[in-house]
Amino acid sequence: MIHRRRFIESAAGGLLALRNVPALGAAAPGKFRFAVIADTHIIDELYAGWEGSPESTDSILKATGRAKAARTMINALRPAMDCVFLVGDYFHNYPSTNLDFYFQHKTRIDNAKELTDGFAMPVHAGFGNHDYGVPAISRENTHELFRRKLNLKPYYSVEHKGFKFVHLNNFLGVTWQAGDGRYDKNKGSLGEEQLNWFEAELGQRKPTFVFIHYPLQLIATREQQDYDLLALLKRNKDTVQRVISGHWHKWFEFGRSFGPQHLVIAATRYDPNAYLVVEADQRRQSHELLSIDLVDWNTHYSRPWTGA
Repeated sequence: MIHRRRFIESAAGGLLALRNVPALGAAAPGKFRFAVIADTHIIDELYAGWEGSPESTDSILKATGRAKAARTMINALRPAMDCVFLVGDYFHNYPSTNLDFYFQHKTRIDNAKELTDGFAMPVHAGFGNHDYGVPAISRENTHELFRRKLNLKPYYSVEHKGFKFVHLNNFLGVTWQAGDGRYDKNKGSLGEEQLNWFEAELGQRKPTFVFIHYPLQLIATREQQDYDLLALLKRNKDTVQRVISGHWHKWFEFGRSFGPQHLVIAATRYDPNAYLVVEADQRRQSHELLSIDLVDWNTHYSRPWTGA
């Protein structure tokens, strides 16, 4: 196992090392690459929080710098990534419950957009628990902010070179509905409308990657009697190439415990090297996790992927 200090040292030296990486040109014919990150937790000058421990608070204060370092490394990769997917906790909490406040001041939402606008390729972001302010801020107001500020829907899919990429939202069901008897923000749920939409997306039988912020272990079962996300995934395990989550800020691998392969990735909030590089094969309709052997499992840390 790699010692934590080595991971920290590699994070600090990763950008310098990239200067000497040779350009490797385009991906092999019929293949393309994309990157996945999670839990950027961008803040602003209004942040005055305490996160429960010195380590956690320190990680928030350094989160923006680490996300920028991850961006620099991903932008420098050759072959270049076609796109990047961000698996929730785009920014960290809300400095005001007043919707108008965000159009009168520059806040962490604007900072988050500036961060992702700086990538050299499209970034497709999903929702995390810190992107909501339930119950003080309604989900509807959050969605309005995301629409007007970030041009993002609560859940959506992207099609690219024969593959489908689905951002699910596990904060739309009853477990995140204040006042409901099943209200429990430690559990994720999708709601019937989103489940129906996702089932229709899977019905197209295209090779699919699913991004959802909460690991599947935290998703409610029997959400609609015998109809829930886990049942859908098991029924479509041959269509879904992989489910990727964040939230835990560490690397965990669940194999096929939930049907499709399920991976939880670490947070750039703690380590700028916490990005996943994936190569998709259009002809074989398969994929390979190129950077996975650099991961220090059950920790925040990984070594940087340089494209070699």
